[in-house]
Amino acid sequence: MIKEVEVGPDGSLTRRWGIRADDARVKRTMAALETNGITALRAPDATAAKRLVLDLIPEASQVYHGASQTLDLVGITDEIDKSGRYAALRPRIWSMDRETEANEIRRLGAAPDVMLGSVHAVTETGSLLAASMSGSQLGPYLNGAGRVILVVGTQKIVRDIEEGLLRINEYAYRLEDARAQAAYGIRSAVNKVAVINREITPGRITVVLVDEAIGF
Repeated sequence: MIKEVEVGPDGSLTRRWGIRADDARVKRTMAALETNGITALRAPDATAAKRLVLDLIPEASQVYHGASQTLDLVGITDEIDKSGRYAALRPRIWSMDRETEANEIRRLGAAPDVMLGSVHAVTETGSLLAASMSGSQLGPYLNGAGRVILVVGTQKIVRDIEEGLLRINEYAYRLEDARAQAAYGIRSAVNKVAVINREITPGRITVVLVDEAIGF
């Protein structure tokens, strides 16, 4: 079990936003996602989620992922970038020159065969909400990537879009801001937010819901 991260001296925000959802709520959310054209799978823990995700990706596929606490904790990041089984774009992009190869970097990240990541909220009505400081992962989520696979702890299930935005600003942002300062020495920000209400391309988006409080 992956330990939850508390925010605030009394842990009140974690109690509201960081506790995994009960079975009935998860099933209701999965049914709503499927109705909205988004494939919904369920894993009992991070280990099972990793197996599910990797089974969905053909070997040698061109795969990209943004910075994701969820993917890191599940162990997917290292598997994609270091196993040699995939055409991993993130190590390639990080090895390129930001000044002389900026356009190529932008193109590579914008339309991968497979985009991996997470979101900050999933509504019981089947919508996905993702916030970003730069927006680099949002384009592939929305339309650029051929396939999108999102790993999401069930603590991110919320009632509706309004509650999802509240979760982002009140909880996820604070954790990401602390992480960014520790890792990069910079502040984060909720500069861009994407909302996916429905996917019209069958099989394009898959959400793997994990019965653990994992990620922000």
